[in-house]
Amino acid sequence: MSSHREAPSIAKDPVADTTDVYAFVSPDDPSTVTIIANFIPLEEPGGGPNFYEFGNDVLYEIVVDQTGVGNANIIYQFLFETEIKDDNIFLYNTGPISSLDSANWNRPQFYTVRRVVNYSNGNEPQVTTLGTHVPCPPCNIGPASIPNYPSLASAAIYAPAAAPGTRIFAGQRAEGFYVDLGAIFNLGDLRPFQELWLGGGSATPGVNSGAGKNVHTIAIQVPKTKLLQGNYNGSSPTDPRSTIGVWARSLRQKATIESGGVTETVGPYMQISRLGNPLVNEVLIGMGLKDSWNSTMPQADSRFVADYEHPALASLLPTLYPKVFPNLATLNNSGASRADIVAILLTGLPAGVVSGFQNYTGTTQSDLLRLNVAYAPSSNPSLLGLLGGDVAGFPTGAGSSTT
Repeated sequence: MSSHREAPSIAKDPVADTTDVYAFVSPDDPSTVTIIANFIPLEEPGGGPNFYEFGNDVLYEIVVDQTGVGNANIIYQFLFETEIKDDNIFLYNTGPISSLDSANWNRPQFYTVRRVVNYSNGNEPQVTTLGTHVPCPPCNIGPASIPNYPSLASAAIYAPAAAPGTRIFAGQRAEGFYVDLGAIFNLGDLRPFQELWLGGGSATPGVNSGAGKNVHTIAIQVPKTKLLQGNYNGSSPTDPRSTIGVWARSLRQKATIESGGVTETVGPYMQISRLGNPLVNEVLIGMGLKDSWNSTMPQADSRFVADYEHPALASLLPTLYPKVFPNLATLNNSGASRADIVAILLTGLPAGVVSGFQNYTGTTQSDLLRLNVAYAPSSNPSLLGLLGGDVAGFPTGAGSSTT
């Protein structure tokens, strides 16, 4: 789920901006889970001659918490490298790119992917390299240069021999962030409801700011047994082992050295962006804490709980839309804590709150996209997720209905 340019520091570093996270039981193979993490928001397709790419100096990670306490039990790590075939020309390509090894592609990108099992008993993590020098597809910059992008994207799906049943993709995809950015950040001016807004006006259709834009995607499809404790198959929704927490993050090394036009990064990796549930840092966390939230591990999220309990947007809505939210105004005036938001985003919902559903991971408050893998993808998914009766939809990860 989405959160673009949500903090002052990461807004200045888009190549490391974690913009979307999705996790769902795969509709094409329900014995597997698909996890998608997007980076680099709102890319313009015509952004040449230096088209968008993953950062060679950024460590990208997809993280799985098996126990609900905000730890990184399983990590899929991605490090990228970029090659220049002819550094005497400025062009991204010198002709149509029809294959991943095309001689016309002057700046291809590759990645190394590792699976890290981070044991909680104090042992050294087990690191398995799943692939090296794995090709990404080129940017989809236009039909003359990229006659058939779908074929290139399909060719870039990687099935590592070291991890049977796993499939991996890293490359450019269409932006899926459906929001009217120009309106929503103009004091919540929702164009279809402008006649109800404080500023007045007439209703007009909303504008999808993400239309025609791209992101860079890392996607993995992994057997359930490789993500759950003790290789459990996730068959029972009430078994605590069936619910995992998923999040993504980006890290940079602590120091940057520049000399003679050459940039080198050294030192330990530091987390600079993370994302689990949608819009948490963008909408809930106060401006003074946003950069700190991005650098914090989920198990420390209790320090931010006041922003969940008393969200600023909820206090503004009755003012921005007079007479539209009387019940919300009454709730705000009561000073009551938003236990519903805290439960949905920080602990998951225990059994009994919603009939036939639970994704509770315990009392530790941590921002995780919680996925109960025992709920099969719906044959009739709802865009409203659980509110629409789809137990495989949000907030149990991001169900197939929203991808």
